[in-house]
Amino acid sequence: MVEHIPLELPDDPRLAGNITHFARALRRAGLPIGPGRVIDAIRAVEAAGFTDKRDFYWTLHACFVNRPEHARVYAQLFRLYWRDPRYLEHMMAAMLPAIRGVQEDRPAQAAEKRAAEALLDGAEAPPQEEEEAPPEEDALIEVDASLTMSTSERLKTLDFEQMGVAEIAEAKRMLARLSLPIRPLPSRRAVASVGQGRVDAARSMRAAMRRGGEMGALTLKRPKPKWPNLVVLCDISGSMSQYSRIILHFLHAVANERGAGWAQVHAFTFGTQLTNITRHLATRDVDAALAAAGAEAQDWEGGTRIGQSIEAFNRDWSRRVLGQGAVVLLITDGLDRDDPEALARQMQRLHLSARRVIWLNPLLRWDGFAPKAAGIRAMLPHVDSFRAGHSIASLEALAAAISRPDDVGEKARLMGMVEGG
Repeated sequence: MVEHIPLELPDDPRLAGNITHFARALRRAGLPIGPGRVIDAIRAVEAAGFTDKRDFYWTLHACFVNRPEHARVYAQLFRLYWRDPRYLEHMMAAMLPAIRGVQEDRPAQAAEKRAAEALLDGAEAPPQEEEEAPPEEDALIEVDASLTMSTSERLKTLDFEQMGVAEIAEAKRMLARLSLPIRPLPSRRAVASVGQGRVDAARSMRAAMRRGGEMGALTLKRPKPKWPNLVVLCDISGSMSQYSRIILHFLHAVANERGAGWAQVHAFTFGTQLTNITRHLATRDVDAALAAAGAEAQDWEGGTRIGQSIEAFNRDWSRRVLGQGAVVLLITDGLDRDDPEALARQMQRLHLSARRVIWLNPLLRWDGFAPKAAGIRAMLPHVDSFRAGHSIASLEALAAAISRPDDVGEKARLMGMVEGG
């Protein structure tokens, strides 16, 4: 067992035990850490020494982190466990329901709640000091309104970035049941119909000639259903990683759903480069599918080159996948360092090639959001609909709006800000 490692460090005999406990917290947060890695970490710290926290951080990082998606959870857990123990008490009070208690003075950052849950592991909230009640005539009753909501309703409105481990697991199960239906497009081709439709004069005359010129029942026809493609361009840079992972779970369900109406679902990820992950979404097992997609996309949680990535899509893939009136779903926060004019040109070309371009941006979760970033201002005129993409409720709204050609989301309001300067 990990608890019986016969190794003590000269600077602090308890450090080996602390590293072991830290490793267990990482494992509860989802990192695949076994006894062998714990032993390696203790020996690495013994070899590197414990004189500088930065060296200590990267020594443990080298032993415990082998995937880009684990780096953020590791960073938050390290800060909570080794550098900011008072923050752990703060998170404990914020996460567990109480009528009175410590409240958060700012939203938890990415992976903080998951990290705190992994460290708490069932711990109870610290007892709150009783306060003297005010006089009855001035008494105020404080009630946690979130307790009046059902768990599922609260989860629907919760930001993906602020979810804990159990909430993320439940959110993925809810998204697996969410569909993204689409209506068929008008088509010039026709198929035979029974009972309703227009008269098919050519077939009716051919049938009459086979009967010796006698006209019988008229043959009817109706337009043949034409289903569009769904093309997804998903940003997997550092600022988007948590949102993109959960949304890709949703898109896996869409790609494998029968009867949704889409001809084909094509998916691409981009950070600093464009990666086609379409074939991985065809895998029935969602965990295997996303693990394979993550292995192929080498730029998870890296930088963002939206303009270059869309240019690569326009050059290499648009003619192949944007046929049949395809709908493009662009998932990004729009924070880009590329030339905004070049980005605008590539977005315009994408818009002209697709039937509709729908942009999901998690930044719309903020009430005071304004299109101030140059990348957002360059992209906004070249999308048909601009919607939030930070919660289950926002994806449900997308499912309801995707078949409405007149849906613009928040685009009209934000374009007024852009044009007004």
